[in-house]
Amino acid sequence: IFREILSKRGVRVITGLGKYFRQIDENRNGFLSKAALKEALKAFHLEMPEGDFESLWLILDDNKSDKVDYGEFTHAIFGEMNEYRKTFVRKAYMKLDFNKTGSVPMVDVRKCYCAK
Repeated sequence: IFREILSKRGVRVITGLGKYFRQIDENRNGFLSKAALKEALKAFHLEMPEGDFESLWLILDDNKSDKVDYGEFTHAIFGEMNEYRKTFVRKAYMKLDFNKTGSVPMVDVRKCYCAK
């Protein structure tokens, strides 16, 4: 149900949620409490009945840690990337990891990427 609601609202709501999550993450650890998630959904007019919210929380907090990170949220909502996007990401990573070390230091990213 929540996926359907989000898909009707568009990409800006989803990206706005991510930005909002980072703003309300008080200790900057990348995790949100149940109350913080509920507050974020309310701020974006995505309120839902308490029972539906509890079901959503159980799905998002699958490891029962009483907190959810934004990565878990996006994975639960969107699932895996399709093969086309995975291929694109692999190509970009291979270009960044030109030393074939398996990791990309920020220095190498700066050589290949300009945000201007």
